[in-house]
Amino acid sequence: MADKKSDDSKDKKSDPLSDTVVCFEHKFFKSFEDLYFRTTEAGEPVAVVTLSKNNEAVLVFDGIRKEFNIVKDSHDDLMLNKVAEALQFVNGMRMGDDLPSEVATGEPSWEPSERHFLIAKQRLTLQLVSWMTGDEQVFTTVEELMMIANDPQTKKNINLAFAEAAEELGLGRDQHEEVISQIESLSKQLAYVEAMRDIFGDIKKIDEKIQGLRGLFGADKTMVDTADQVARLSQRCIRKFTEVFDTIDAQTGEVMAMLKNISNQLEYIHKTRNDLYRRLHPWEEHIRKWKTVYMVRSEGNIVRIREIYQFLAPRFMKVNDWVLMTKLGTDKSKRLGGVLRW
Repeated sequence: MADKKSDDSKDKKSDPLSDTVVCFEHKFFKSFEDLYFRTTEAGEPVAVVTLSKNNEAVLVFDGIRKEFNIVKDSHDDLMLNKVAEALQFVNGMRMGDDLPSEVATGEPSWEPSERHFLIAKQRLTLQLVSWMTGDEQVFTTVEELMMIANDPQTKKNINLAFAEAAEELGLGRDQHEEVISQIESLSKQLAYVEAMRDIFGDIKKIDEKIQGLRGLFGADKTMVDTADQVARLSQRCIRKFTEVFDTIDAQTGEVMAMLKNISNQLEYIHKTRNDLYRRLHPWEEHIRKWKTVYMVRSEGNIVRIREIYQFLAPRFMKVNDWVLMTKLGTDKSKRLGGVLRW
């Protein structure tokens, strides 16, 4: 089977009209060996080509469509759309690269850990127990989950809860294995959410450091405005992600409602999972860098603050402020530090 998969991949890459591999018909895309695709800090998909040493051209997709008369709904137009979507899940793409599975098939290109699956399963199982006892709860912290899951009385109630749920679903009490199977299916999908909850935890740690550095740079006239803006944007980011996770927890908080409508719930989790990953994936590099940030006034921390500002501003600055800022001194036909934007 592994060999067949490899052969299939080779066939797709040799097919100029493949829907799952980055390929185009127009000769423009084949004219540059080093052409690649990425997003700008504002999240705009662009193609980048080297013009000469230390000079690049950054080409927006709409400009490419207009310049080379790429017809709407043609293969190249649709492929540009797919590359734009793919760049929300990967950092960059080149000709011949496979589109990430989120775009090609709708399935995730990564797997949560066994730990995240167990957390999701315990969460749903304990919700089922609390439903049976008439005190249904949503358990959000791992510590709370572990404490209650290890309680002897809880362990006794779990099998009884599965039987009660089977009865409620009209399956009959002796069909509790069907309920266990449904809980497993939901857990496999919610494990992705649990994995991304951990990533959000890392983002909150960055925010704590940002707020601390804001105080340290408060007396620095050259940094105080930037530090203040970064601190405000970071707090807005935390609020937005908190709202997202709160909504997910509310939507998946009533376990019997989920079991009674499992197809729609799986579809909801699937959509939410991909949307969350799209938003959290770009944080990976910043999370790595900020693990070594300490509460001191240093040139290194100034660099980190300015980097995170460039990252946060297009994502969390109020729209009117961001539009105004991007218009200041920008002319798309002019060179910007060795880069020609077109």
